[in-house]
Amino acid sequence: MNPAGGAPERTRETTGAPRPAPAPGRPGRQAATRVPRARGGGHGLPASERLRVKLAFAEPALRASTAALWRPEGLLPRYRAYLCAMHTVIRASVPLMERAAERAESLARRGDPLGAPLAAYLAGHILEEAEHDTWLLEDLTAAGSGPRAALEPVPSPLVASLAGAQYYWIEHHHPVALLGYIAVLEGHAPAAGLAPRLARATGLPAPAFRTVHEHARLDDGHADELYALLDRLPLSRGQETAVAVSALHTTDALTQLFVRLGRTGPAPPVRGAGRSVPREGQT
Repeated sequence: MNPAGGAPERTRETTGAPRPAPAPGRPGRQAATRVPRARGGGHGLPASERLRVKLAFAEPALRASTAALWRPEGLLPRYRAYLCAMHTVIRASVPLMERAAERAESLARRGDPLGAPLAAYLAGHILEEAEHDTWLLEDLTAAGSGPRAALEPVPSPLVASLAGAQYYWIEHHHPVALLGYIAVLEGHAPAAGLAPRLARATGLPAPAFRTVHEHARLDDGHADELYALLDRLPLSRGQETAVAVSALHTTDALTQLFVRLGRTGPAPPVRGAGRSVPREGQT
């Protein structure tokens, strides 16, 4: 789960745009960017398509933010900042899924029909996502920074909001909400042409782009698996809403994070909390 995002359809392969999840009934084909028309207020549509309808309204802003992120000017420091930010996001992925799986198993023992299939899906996905945070640290080393650039600074409040909301919903609502988070991250995997394009633009060696390259290859079918799961689960209206709220929050938080990363001249890392106390005589 490594979002990279990008630009509109016409430049997806060169800018690293998100690949929309395949439309229902058309495996392997990209969904149109137009919002599907929900007949009768959405009744009769599968849960996966109802979620796509909701996300379609939020995704243009995400695409615009990532297009700015990957513009050529000043790309090298932005790419290093991107690796640091993605490490803070991705290192939370497996712990989030582990906790959600524990909660799902507990709910299954109490008769929740979502518990067993949700726990089974998460168990498999945990294995697929293991050690991906380590890849990012290795990329940072190859990019001339090193692990300390990601591990020492206080993580951004945007990242805390992105992952922290999931912990709250897992603990205090229902772990099925995490599927909205996963849907957005898996649905915006790097495009196949992004890694070589970044290598040419930055002059960095290929090992600095392992995470981008591998997620472009590995995440291709992950969104399909998740959307198929949504259509199999006996979701109540409230549970489906929880998935949608989680997905929309994730899209909004990622958009804000990419906007921050895309600003020219990245801000120095935050290494402590609180406001600096001015020296005597300073105002």
